Amino acid sequence: MPRTKYVEIYEDLKKKIEQNVYEYQELLPSENTLVKEYDCSRNTLRRAIGNLANEGYVQTKHGKGVHVIYQDFKDNEYMFGETETFKEFATRNNKKHRTDVIVFEELVVDEDIHEHTRFPIGIEVYHLKRVRYLEGNPVIMDYNYFRKDIAEGLTTELAEDSIYEFLDRELDQRAVTAKRKMVVERTTDMDEKYLKLDGFNSVVVVTSHVFNADGVMFEHTESRHTPGNFVFFDQTQRK
Repeated sequence: MPRTKYVEIYEDLKKKIEQNVYEYQELLPSENTLVKEYDCSRNTLRRAIGNLANEGYVQTKHGKGVHVIYQDFKDNEYMFGETETFKEFATRNNKKHRTDVIVFEELVVDEDIHEHTRFPIGIEVYHLKRVRYLEGNPVIMDYNYFRKDIAEGLTTELAEDSIYEFLDRELDQRAVTAKRKMVVERTTDMDEKYLKLDGFNSVVVVTSHVFNADGVMFEHTESRHTPGNFVFFDQTQRK
């Protein structure tokens, strides 16, 4: 299934903004220019621009054009409102990274797993526990559940690289929407065993429910972050 045209335009413009081809406070080329450049309709271009505006990359003003308002994040800022992968985060911050899979198993969702994840009872899921390292330090403990019918073929090796890259490249499955909750919890025995806590007795826990383009929840993840390594960043728009 080919990628939707507006998504290609959105991703290309986003990349150019991040690489300062279009710099902070600069106007994007005119609508006419971009329509010709991307060989697309005005509605397709406006949809791509709308996505960029929703994510805080640009701001539109009638009669004035489209201003770039993106500014590069500080080191170790984690975008709370986006589906940025750990690998993408580490690459953006120029950090050495690796992922160790300590549990990889296939399960059938029972009442307990359903209550915890909200997956339907009776479906098959991959269950993983992964330790994430930055610059050699274990900083995140991930507990993942993925629907097997959507992530078919997932392996330990793929989970140590990037599950999202595998889903996108091999299965044409994209993470479109993520609902997240963030709380602070006391450390567990597993946290103490696998994470470098540097004296902290609590962790930042981000719970995510992730949906694909069909509106199907295919992932439930609980990420347990060491407090000293991440700043969570979000942005909002006043309606």
